[in-house]
Amino acid sequence: MIAREDVRKSLLSKMCRAADFPKPGVEYLNVLFTMTRYPGLFADVVSCLAEEARSRTVTAVVGIESRGFVFAAPVALALGVPFIPVRKKGKLPPPVHSVTYALEYGTDSLEIAQDAAPQGSRVILVDDILATGGTAKAAADLLERVGHEVVAIAFVGEISQLHGRSKLGGHEVISLAEFRPQREV
Repeated sequence: MIAREDVRKSLLSKMCRAADFPKPGVEYLNVLFTMTRYPGLFADVVSCLAEEARSRTVTAVVGIESRGFVFAAPVALALGVPFIPVRKKGKLPPPVHSVTYALEYGTDSLEIAQDAAPQGSRVILVDDILATGGTAKAAADLLERVGHEVVAIAFVGEISQLHGRSKLGGHEVISLAEFRPQREV
């Protein structure tokens, strides 16, 4: 088993970044491209996330559309537990549970299938990057509202200067690496 500190160092040294994307002044962390370039690192990330979930005795793994699916599904497979997708509005057939949440300029909605997992499931919520925390908070609220216990929210990495952890309230937050801009934007 690879040490979490070794995964952190690899993520920090190999992360693919794109300046001024999707708009000027933003530095985009391309987690997916990094994983496709470094499949060994991808396997190590999944292994670390699976170990975090295993130690919390989860009964399901939840991924947030769409990049969260890439990490949550193999973690669920490694644990032998169900994978639950949380999707944008209109992407799942009914019946669904939904939540609408505020964005910087407007609102968005997330949905989960009503029969996605038995009520009372112990879940870990997985996504690629913790930025402002709004989407992860909405997903956690939705899961709890429909009767699941969110035991932790896990990310491949986080951009700590955006203070996303503060939005996640009393939830335990797991992050494999902390990313900082390579240049001031």
